[in-house]
Amino acid sequence: MSQATIMDKSNVFVRMLTYMILVIGAFFSLFPFYWIFVIATRTRDAVYHIPPVVTLGGEFMNNFHHALEKITFFRSLWNSFVVSSLSTVSVIFLCAIAGFAFAKYEFRGKKWLFVLILGTLLVPTQLNILPNYVLMSKLSWIDSYKAVIVPGMVTAFGIFWMRQYIEAAVHNELLDAGRIDGCSHFRIFWNIVIPIIPPAMATLGIFNFLNIWNDFFWPLVVLKNSEHFTIQIALRQLFTINDGIDYGTIMSAIFVATLPLILIFILFSKWFISGLTSGAVKS
Repeated sequence: MSQATIMDKSNVFVRMLTYMILVIGAFFSLFPFYWIFVIATRTRDAVYHIPPVVTLGGEFMNNFHHALEKITFFRSLWNSFVVSSLSTVSVIFLCAIAGFAFAKYEFRGKKWLFVLILGTLLVPTQLNILPNYVLMSKLSWIDSYKAVIVPGMVTAFGIFWMRQYIEAAVHNELLDAGRIDGCSHFRIFWNIVIPIIPPAMATLGIFNFLNIWNDFFWPLVVLKNSEHFTIQIALRQLFTINDGIDYGTIMSAIFVATLPLILIFILFSKWFISGLTSGAVKS
């Protein structure tokens, strides 16, 4: 048997092993979501079955109807969408500007300021709750969307991510050409930098949207009126013990609340993967 034949068989085996590992990983990643849907289509006691049920039932619409009776589901879903979208747009824009400045401009204290921004990543989020609450109270923003959106309008991770991407993807020659043509700093950013960095913006946007959408504690602290509740707070209201915990109802609401996240990822997955893998292959 020739060495080339042995190498071909070895490559086929490695490829098959790789695909097998990926399939197994995909199964374990998707199964919890599938099981949520299974419980959502069953009666309230299905979660206690041994062995666990893994086939679909026919109670999904009834369970979801019960969820709609207990909470203002679609209103809370819209609140989460508004808060997450506005926060994400702000984070993308402001972090891109800050990242551009740190990547392509020289100014006094640049390195120390960047280190200070990164240092905020080491501060536990719980330590910011009290000062942020006091600030929101002083501004009379308690129980308003502003209290949820403004504290998250810019993030240290976003600045770091955009700075690293812009530094690698945007060549200085393009910026010099823009200056020769008489472009202002903002026009260089808007007309030259922005068209180059959509993958980084999409990646940061997805991460931030997911974080804001899934955030429970901070909205719970600052939002008082049920009309302003985000979806995470509304879902928590389903966990009542007055008449027992109805897992079918809970899982049906959770399943529907997860669909917007899946849609967002599908729409921006191409740019998201491109942003994560940029630099992985040397050009």
